[in-house]
Amino acid sequence: MAPSMVFLVAVLVAILSSSFAYGDNNPSAYMVLQEYDFPIGLLPKGVTGYELDRESGNFKAYFDGTCRFSIENSYNLRYKSSITGVLSKGRLKNLDGVSVKILLFWLNIVEVIRDGDDLQFSVGIASADFSIDNFEESPQCGCGFACKSRASSTSRTALT
Repeated sequence: MAPSMVFLVAVLVAILSSSFAYGDNNPSAYMVLQEYDFPIGLLPKGVTGYELDRESGNFKAYFDGTCRFSIENSYNLRYKSSITGVLSKGRLKNLDGVSVKILLFWLNIVEVIRDGDDLQFSVGIASADFSIDNFEESPQCGCGFACKSRASSTSRTALT
């Protein structure tokens, strides 16, 4: 076999074996968060794909489009169609693509740190702590955690 043909076959075998190695066994973005001691609720429902370099911790998650929702009418959150950051055990730093509306301004959330049963969210100049219990479920784009109550009130209205 010619050297170029051997190289081509080797590349093909490598591509095919990596596809099978990661195929259906590739964990979801939500599972990856759990591997790094974060709850799945850091990401809203609807992640269409992600990339993770386990050596550097560089992480990128993709959505179909921009995702916005409110939590308890107190916080408005916005996720761009792709978000990036550096993931390590209990720490997500250099976060880009996630922002929170405080008063009239959108501020970028740049870091999330797990401290025991709390998550600390930093916007650079300030931070806030929240119980990890608040993030056991993933919010849904458009309605956050209120989707279930909207659906049940709609179905109750339809029945009466």
